[in-house]
Amino acid sequence: MATVRLWTDDDVAADARCKAVFDDIRATRKSDFVNNFWRALANQPDLLEQTWARVKKVMIEPGTLDPLTKELIYIAVSTMNSCTYCTHSHTAAARAKGLTEEQYAEFLAVVSMAAHTNSLANALQIPVDNEFLA
Repeated sequence: MATVRLWTDDDVAADARCKAVFDDIRATRKSDFVNNFWRALANQPDLLEQTWARVKKVMIEPGTLDPLTKELIYIAVSTMNSCTYCTHSHTAAARAKGLTEEQYAEFLAVVSMAAHTNSLANALQIPVDNEFLA
């Protein structure tokens, strides 16, 4: 259960700042669906505006990384941070961007391998090779 109220569309309609962000989310994503993450952030309009602006800049605006790669990175970080919400949200987004079941299985194998070897390297306190230092 959320620790804050999730704003309804009626709540949002009564607040010009939140309505503007929700309208932009809908227009940008070409969907009427606004997920619970944004509905929770509506309790703090400044945070809602700032977060949506950053998400648009990093995840939506074209860059050197393709959209699917960005989603895979987001899933990996969300998994490591134990954020169930973001893991599910960005897995759905990755699938919408073309992620196949085979790619997802390979991705999970890489995430698992990294978690395993990271744990070993941390536990053993292995010094970084000079060749790896910039």
